[in-house]
Amino acid sequence: QVQLVESGGGLVQPGGSLTLSCVASGIIDSVKIMGWYRQAPGNQREMVASIGSGGTTNYADSVKGRFTISGNNARNQVYLQMNSLKPEDTAVYYCNGYFATGGSFGDYWGQGTQVTVSS
Repeated sequence: QVQLVESGGGLVQPGGSLTLSCVASGIIDSVKIMGWYRQAPGNQREMVASIGSGGTTNYADSVKGRFTISGNNARNQVYLQMNSLKPEDTAVYYCNGYFATGGSFGDYWGQGTQVTVSS
């Protein structure tokens, strides 16, 4: 079965930077979409950024100009470069992937990595 593992979370001061990484393992025939979501306590999970198989990227308005998503399809990896971090960015960040595996499609999630932006 496909498994996603995130890394790179931690504590950072406002204005700082952090890079999140996600690696997918298992048999993946093709990657349709990969992205990052986040969920803060008391909030709904929201999409932060995504990247499609053709390289098209989408960002939440709140992170445009500050976050950059990139991927390495050959290695089934996706990254999120986060700059100019704000306290409002504090959340658990989840890696998401929509893959074709063995002739079927599946939506997969990582366990999440905590990002805390605080002085």
